[in-house]
Amino acid sequence: MANKANSLAHTKWLCKYYIVFTPKYRRKIIYNQYRRSLQEIIKQLCRYKGVEILEGHMMPDHVHLLLSIPPKMSVASFMGYLKGKSALMMLDKHANLKYKFGDRHFWAEGYYVSTVGLNEATIKKYIQDQEKHDIALDKLSVREYEDPFRGR
Repeated sequence: MANKANSLAHTKWLCKYYIVFTPKYRRKIIYNQYRRSLQEIIKQLCRYKGVEILEGHMMPDHVHLLLSIPPKMSVASFMGYLKGKSALMMLDKHANLKYKFGDRHFWAEGYYVSTVGLNEATIKKYIQDQEKHDIALDKLSVREYEDPFRGR
């Protein structure tokens, strides 16, 4: 579906958005057991609204998505829906998270969004290579992490 225009009753459209959002306090919550749950929840919520996920990747502390959102829906209203419902669904599914997110604020305020236009392949490649880039940077890091309570 790369550059194929979609259609509504009286509209042909090709609206793609690159979106990045983070958990509250940028907690590294998107790990093993939560990663799969969050992926399924986001897929399910996108299906409900008729939004197509063209590419997506979950990093430990943020989410990259390339979405095709119909023009009848604003990006802001969709993101409010996605973040709000996914937070409630995650806290309902994983009761132990309610202690970390007692105020039920799972996601940080705001998000980054950019229109994609016709350079979709470049954005897809960036999303796919993002994790490789972060791993490479971690390997280059020389700083040793020490326990501040041990006194060393």
